[in-house]
Amino acid sequence: MQLYFTNKRKVWKVGEVAGLPYAELAELFERRRLPAGTPILLDEAMRPVEPVSTWFRSMALDRMDAKTMKSYAYTILMLLHFLMARGLDLLSATETDIKEFRLWRLEQDTETVEEVSFDRDSAAVGTFYKFLKDNGYIAHRPWRSAGKRESLGSGISRDLRVRHMELEQYLFLRDVGFGGLTPSAELDESFGGWWPHRNRATSEIALMSGMRIQEWSTLLLPELGLEEGRRPPTADVDLAACAKYKRPRTAYVAMDAMELLDPYLLLERPEIVAKAQRALRRGSRDLFVVQRLEADGTKVRGVLEGVTVVRSIKDMDPGLRRIAVRETGDGLDPLAVFIGQGGRMLTPSGWDRVRWRAWDRMKAWAADEATPVMPRQCWLYHDLRHTFALRLLIFLTREALNDLKAEELPMSTLLDHMVGNPLLVVQQRLGHARPSTTYRYIRYLKDPMREVDDAFREWTAAGGASYVTIARHMLDLEEHTRAPQR
Repeated sequence: MQLYFTNKRKVWKVGEVAGLPYAELAELFERRRLPAGTPILLDEAMRPVEPVSTWFRSMALDRMDAKTMKSYAYTILMLLHFLMARGLDLLSATETDIKEFRLWRLEQDTETVEEVSFDRDSAAVGTFYKFLKDNGYIAHRPWRSAGKRESLGSGISRDLRVRHMELEQYLFLRDVGFGGLTPSAELDESFGGWWPHRNRATSEIALMSGMRIQEWSTLLLPELGLEEGRRPPTADVDLAACAKYKRPRTAYVAMDAMELLDPYLLLERPEIVAKAQRALRRGSRDLFVVQRLEADGTKVRGVLEGVTVVRSIKDMDPGLRRIAVRETGDGLDPLAVFIGQGGRMLTPSGWDRVRWRAWDRMKAWAADEATPVMPRQCWLYHDLRHTFALRLLIFLTREALNDLKAEELPMSTLLDHMVGNPLLVVQQRLGHARPSTTYRYIRYLKDPMREVDDAFREWTAAGGASYVTIARHMLDLEEHTRAPQR
C-alpha cells in the first residue's frame, strides 16, 4: 500500500506534459473535489483502500488542517500494517489488538515513542473509529471507556513547558544571533549571514505580538498596511486562517516592531524580489497573481488556476498565501511580508535553519564578558511567545494591584475586575481555548528554586553552616555524646 497526498498544482504540470486539454482537467477537478493535502491510501492495484480513503475525504471536506490529516494518516497506516501482520483488518480489530498496538508503539517498535507522542496517535485512532461507528461500518468501538475517558490516551495532563527570556538574553539573540553584531553592539565584519534585518524584524514581531511561527511567518503586506510605500505606526491582524485550530483572534503589532521592519523593507526585500523575478515568472502558472486590492485592502482580486477570483485576505490559508504575488507592472511582488530566495515564504524548516545559524553565532561568543547566560538547548521561536505572555501578565498584574491601592478605584466593580483580569487578557491575546492553559504561566512569574536557594544562603551566612550541616540538623543526624559502654 502507498500513501499519497493531493496536490492540484502537480496534476496541472502532469497534464501539461501529457497534453491533456485545460478544460478536461478543470472538469475533472470539479467532479472530484478534493482539498489540497487530502491523504489517499492506494493498494497494489492503485485502488483506494476503504474505508480509510473515505475517512480521509471526510476530514478534508470538514476543512481539517493538512498537517493534522497527514499525521492522522500515518498513524492509521501504522495501525493497519500492525493488524495485517496478525491476519486482521481495521474492522475486525478487538480491544486487545488496539491495546497491544499501543504497547508496541511505546516499547517494541523500531523507534519507540513517549506517552505524549502516543497521545497524539490515540487522537487519530479515536477519530477514525468514531467515523466507522457513526457511518455504520462497526457497531461499537473496539475498546471500552475507562472511567469518564473514551480515549486511548494516558489522560495525564502534562505541564506546559515555558521557557522565556530576560531582556539581555533577547537582545543577544536578536542583535548578535540574528543581526550579526558583536555582544558590545559593534559591527561584526566576519558576519556572513543572509538578511539580518529580516531576521531581526521577525524576532521583534514574534516577541511583541505573541504570535506563533505559522502566524507571523505567513503575514501579508496588506495586513500590516504595507502597500504602496506606506507604513502605519501600528497594526491589528486577524489571525483566524493561520491560527492554531483556526481559532479566531486579533494580534496587535506594536510601534517598535513596525519600525524594525523599515530596514528590511527598504534594503533587503527589494533585493530579494529583484533576484527572484525569473523564478517567479517561470512559475507564474502555479501562482495566485493578484491584480488589485479591493474593499480597503481587505480583499484581493486575481487569477488562480486560470480563473479570476476574489478572496478575503483574512480567510486565505497558509498554502494560498505562499503563492500569492502582485502584478506591479515592473514585475511580480510576493504578497508575503517575509520572503526568502525565490521570492517565496520560508518553510518551517527554512526558519529552523535561520534559528540554528543564530545559535551557532551565539555559542561562538559564549566566552565574551558581555554574553548573557544561555540555555543548554537552542532557543525556539515559541520561546518569544512565552516571553510575551509572561511580560504581559506581570505588567497587567502590577497595574491591577496599583488600581486597587489607589483612592479612586477604576476597577472596583465586579464587572471591571472581570474584564481587566490579567489572566483573561493574556488568554485572549494568546488565543488559548481554556484559562487553565494560561494559568500555568503563573508558576513561572518567579522561580521557586531561587527562593529556596536564597533562604538557605541567608541561613548559611548567618550561622556559617554548610548545606551538609543544615541537612544533618533538619534530619536530627548530629552526633550525640554517648556514655561509654561497659
